[in-house]
Amino acid sequence: MKILLAESAGFCFGVKRALETVENERSKSKDPVYTWGPIIHNEIVVNDLESRGVYALNSPEDLKNSKPGTIVIRSHGVSEETYNYLKKSGFEIVDATCPFVLKIHNLVREYSKKGYYIIITGNPDHPEVRGITGWIDGNEFSVISNEDDAMNFSLSHNKKIFIVSQTTFEYAKFDKLVEIIREKGYDTTCVNTICSATEERQKEAADIAGKVDVMIVTGGKHSSNSQKLYRICKEINPHTFFIQSSEDLDLAVLKSIDSVGITAGASTPQKIIEEVLETCQNKTTRALKRC
Repeated sequence: MKILLAESAGFCFGVKRALETVENERSKSKDPVYTWGPIIHNEIVVNDLESRGVYALNSPEDLKNSKPGTIVIRSHGVSEETYNYLKKSGFEIVDATCPFVLKIHNLVREYSKKGYYIIITGNPDHPEVRGITGWIDGNEFSVISNEDDAMNFSLSHNKKIFIVSQTTFEYAKFDKLVEIIREKGYDTTCVNTICSATEERQKEAADIAGKVDVMIVTGGKHSSNSQKLYRICKEINPHTFFIQSSEDLDLAVLKSIDSVGITAGASTPQKIIEEVLETCQNKTTRALKRC
């Protein structure tokens, strides 16, 4: 059986940076180290950190009940209000927001102050998007997730529009939504803020999915970018499966096939990817021995 492993699978720059920040703070601080929200969307990583004493704080109540120490702001970033609140909390604050997300914070703040109406393409419930909206000056903004949202969008007043995107949004989908908004005749400025690593990962996953009998996408169940990879691959290859680790892999799906593809979301540790690869290789080896 031929196995194709995506070169782009695994941690992106922002995730690596956030985890390295946590480890650095652990190594030098005698006080407790926390993260504001899960540092990344991968339960295995978060549980590992908890086993080593790094807990996620999710609310002011958590903050009040915690021993003073260092709080690392997660890679998804936070709103300006939350950032200022944490700075005044008495805890030491270390900002591990992904630089690509920080760029969006600066852009929406700048253009909203100029009087633009802000549109963000993405999931309104995702922490990254909630954080972005929290840097907009005023309440003149919308979050659109799909073509229906874009088709139904309208402004009652003539105002310039500035469009950005959640960093892990689907590249082709972003282009389509921008096209729909522009066709409405608004004076529109657009900056594609999808992370280049996300674009590369999505294109490579789609390419592999079209070449194999079975496609495996590995990632945390709450990981937005992993779920998008799954949807992209599923549209191309119906035999696409989403797993969190090798333990979730049903070996029956590898039976009587000639090829399998493997990719993983930006918050998936290399160790998990290697375990999935090894499981597939062992399946192949056992099949050869039986022959």
